[in-house]
Amino acid sequence: MSQALTALLQLLDLEQLEQDMFRGQSRSSVVPRVFGGQVAAQALVAAGRTVPADRHAHSLHAYFLRPGDPGAPIVYTVDRIRDGRSFTTRRVVAVQHGQPVFHLSASFQTYEDGLDHQAPMPPAPDPETLPTSDERLRDYGHLDPHVVAKFQSSREAVDLRYVDEPPYGRFGEPREPHSQVWFRTNGKLDGDIDVPLLHVVLATYVSDMTLLDSVLLAHGRGGWAVGDVVGASLDHAMWFHRPFRADEWLLYDQESPSAHGGRGLGQARIYTRDGRLAISVIQEGVVRVPRR
Repeated sequence: MSQALTALLQLLDLEQLEQDMFRGQSRSSVVPRVFGGQVAAQALVAAGRTVPADRHAHSLHAYFLRPGDPGAPIVYTVDRIRDGRSFTTRRVVAVQHGQPVFHLSASFQTYEDGLDHQAPMPPAPDPETLPTSDERLRDYGHLDPHVVAKFQSSREAVDLRYVDEPPYGRFGEPREPHSQVWFRTNGKLDGDIDVPLLHVVLATYVSDMTLLDSVLLAHGRGGWAVGDVVGASLDHAMWFHRPFRADEWLLYDQESPSAHGGRGLGQARIYTRDGRLAISVIQEGVVRVPRR
């Protein structure tokens, strides 16, 4: 396991303050606020720790309310909304400096057999044939070295490989609002930590990294890295359909059906390497063109 992955797992390992109350640390990200994927992942950890181990997360719905301060801890309070025979529902409020910054509802279910079908996996090249994030970033002489360093630091724990050029790599002309990324953790997950909730939490963390890329592609924008848009996540929803491992390759197939009114919508499906549909994701974010 890489040192960066160990540090990420420590970041996601919350301190329990009392029953149904937890505290998580924060760290700097590529933008001057707490990375949204961190808050969502920590909130899911908090919810999961109040749920029996035989009930697995099947969905989450979240709102980003305020920018998080990367220099201060976040307190997560869990409400035990319902404990049914098959489903368990939790609500989590993340508070920082006395104000709510994030709200999450999550549902957990015991395993059961049922009807089964899925959308087919789209074609994509083998992940090992694609350049790593570091290899791509080294070729982008137009990016500020400080920006490149932030990208490299934020993604050390995850091996994330774009199928095509990311928005900040080639911009200026509109492209198809579709993006594909392969990802996995930078190291194997084993031993006592290797539980289903951890894989779901890590996928939640990564899911916020690239989902609005397709909005930028549609308009030929490079994003915050080149300063031609400003934005932030507004809400985030995920449905966990089938078991998967975050330390094995997952294809993140993303597209944007709409942008309007200063907001852009991204939707995606995450597939295992052998073609099973593991997760569906939808996110809306603020995407504004800076005023000159």
